[in-house]
This record gives sequence, structure tokens and C-alpha cells, in this order.
Amino acid sequence: MFTGLIQALGTMEPLGGDSWQITCVSQSGEVIMQDLAYGDSVAVDGVCLTVEQVLKDGFIATASPETLRRTTLGGEQTQQRYVNLEASLKVGSKVGGHFVMGHVDGIGRLLVAEQTATSWEMTFIASVAIARYIVPKGSIAVNGISLTVAAYEPESQFKVAVIPLTYSETNLRYLVAGSLVNLEGDILGKYVEKFLYSGNPHTRGTDDNSIDGITPAFLAEHGYL
Repeated sequence: MFTGLIQALGTMEPLGGDSWQITCVSQSGEVIMQDLAYGDSVAVDGVCLTVEQVLKDGFIATASPETLRRTTLGGEQTQQRYVNLEASLKVGSKVGGHFVMGHVDGIGRLLVAEQTATSWEMTFIASVAIARYIVPKGSIAVNGISLTVAAYEPESQFKVAVIPLTYSETNLRYLVAGSLVNLEGDILGKYVEKFLYSGNPHTRGTDDNSIDGITPAFLAEHGYL
């Protein structure tokens, strides 16, 4: 589990097949390397990878076929590229972003990035399968970065406002229109969806376990509207 607060910038270089070498390149890389060990989990552009070999300033990891299918790692990679790095959350650590599992839902694409007086406004497009978990003012992980959804068009586009610190310390600054990114929806939304569709086991067999029964009239009757 991670928080979406990036700790270091690194490069990712294919070694052939499904193996990758990740190298810390920023001065803050010592946060990743200080107690890194075989078997540890590290989020690489939001993808949870397992450390198989520790190097002087990085590590080697393998991506599974499912990971390659769902993430940007599955694209044709012939050169090294910059990636965001975050070590797994330790018990008792601060959660400054939101709970990020490192299980990417799919790939999104940057449409436009515009600099404002106080931030960078970045608009992405996501597939319907991912968009179902995106809500205004909710959380989303973009390349492993915990961001707040500033605006959302259902089943289409969403916008995030990125503060200068996040923009300068992550690989967001290297993105251009058309760049692909890894997206992970908030785990809370997935549990809510699962509960609504599978139903409460104590009411199973009644109409209460169907999402079809949740209407504006139902919500108003129970004080939600």
C-alpha cells in the first residue's frame, strides 16, 4: 500500500523480456534506498513492483503479464524514461495523500497542460472502465501521484490542479499532449460499488440488495437529499 506522495524520481530501463532496471536519479533517492531489501514493494509510476535484486542506486524488478497489459509498461520501450518512485507505506507513517494500492486500473492520456498563476492545470482522458471511479473533489492516482479531481465530465475527461512542487518533483513535467499515464481509482469507490452490486448479506433475497433500488426518492426518504 502507498500514499501517492512521490519520494524520488528515477529512470526505468528495459533489460529484455519482462525485467526492468530502476535507478534513482534525484537527490531524494536515498529515501527509497536507505533500507531497501529483496522482496520489498516499490510503486514505479503507480505500479507496485517487487524488488528482486538491490543495486547500488536502484533495483531490478519483473512485471507480470497482467501488469504489462494494464499499464504503460506494456508499451514498446526501447530507451530509459523517467518514473515516479514511492516505497511502501510503513505502519505508523503519515498518510498525506490517499490510499493507493499500486494496482493500476488502466491507461489514460494527457490532453492538455496549462500553466496558471498558482498551478498547472492538466486534463486527462480515461476509459469508461476507469471513469466510473472518478468523482469531482475525489482522489485519483496519476502515475502514482495522489491528485484531487478538480473537474470531471462523465465517462470522458477529468482535470487536476497540480501545485508547482508536485509538478517539479515528479515526471508530470515531462508529459506532453498525447503522453500515456497509469491511472488508479480510489479504492473506497471500488468497495462502495462492490457493496451496492453484491448486496448486504443480511438483506440478500430482498429488493434492498440491488443498486436499482437506490433512486432520488429513496435517498430523499432516508435524508441524503
